[in-house]
Amino acid sequence: MNEMLSITSQNSPFFSGNNIDLNVGMQLMTDKAETKTQFLFELCQDFVKGNSLFEISEVSVGQHFYWQLGDYQVHGQVLITSWIVFGIIALLSLSANRNLKSTPDGLQNLTEYITEFIRDLAKTQIGEEEYLTWVPFLGTIFLFIFVSNWSGALVPWRLLELPNGELAAPTNDINTTVSLALLTSIAYFYAGLRKKGLGYFKRYVEPAAFLLPINILEDFTKPLSLSFRLFGNILADELVVGVLITLVPLVVPIPLMLLGLFTSAIQALVFATLAGAYIGEALEGH
Repeated sequence: MNEMLSITSQNSPFFSGNNIDLNVGMQLMTDKAETKTQFLFELCQDFVKGNSLFEISEVSVGQHFYWQLGDYQVHGQVLITSWIVFGIIALLSLSANRNLKSTPDGLQNLTEYITEFIRDLAKTQIGEEEYLTWVPFLGTIFLFIFVSNWSGALVPWRLLELPNGELAAPTNDINTTVSLALLTSIAYFYAGLRKKGLGYFKRYVEPAAFLLPINILEDFTKPLSLSFRLFGNILADELVVGVLITLVPLVVPIPLMLLGLFTSAIQALVFATLAGAYIGEALEGH
């Protein structure tokens, strides 16, 4: 064990700019506990030195088209498709409600139907007393997810080439779904604190104090389940359709594309329904 263990990494972000050449073998074989402790301490210092928290915590999967905003990198392809989705929603809303009629028809009829649907959903999940306050939030969540999912099923994003990465539905990116889930968590915490103040936190020890860890864990699992359910379903649907189009490009993918439209709508409904249920639970205190 007299060989030297050279730890060098030129490509890893953890060791960028730092080449560590340490006589690990000799020092780890020593019998002195103080030497071992001092060596590990110095190794940790060298590891952390020059590496920011953002570099250590960054997780990237696959190819991405990055935009540089100051000191930060963002996924440009997600922002592009998200802006397109926002544009579609805004264009539809402005076109439908530009000349309102007492007897709605055409696009106005469609938007009023969507509004009534979201109001009924909010009333069912939150209750008659508080639901109107949360209709805009649930409506925004539902429409963004719905249009995003359908854009992934209908729009051939991959035909548009980027310098790196490829375009896809915004909900096909885990960062988008996690952001939506965190917004939902912030919303139901805000709802509970606004109505009950600090007394909202009594729910963590009800009906018994020994349930405190389970109740805390529940608040962590809610955004996890919301984000990964939506991300997994949309990603799986696009991958299956993409593979089948490559293998059998004519007739076979069509039924699966129609099924994808149905499941995409269901995922938007499930997300909005659960968001409303969490807000209603926070307001009712159970």
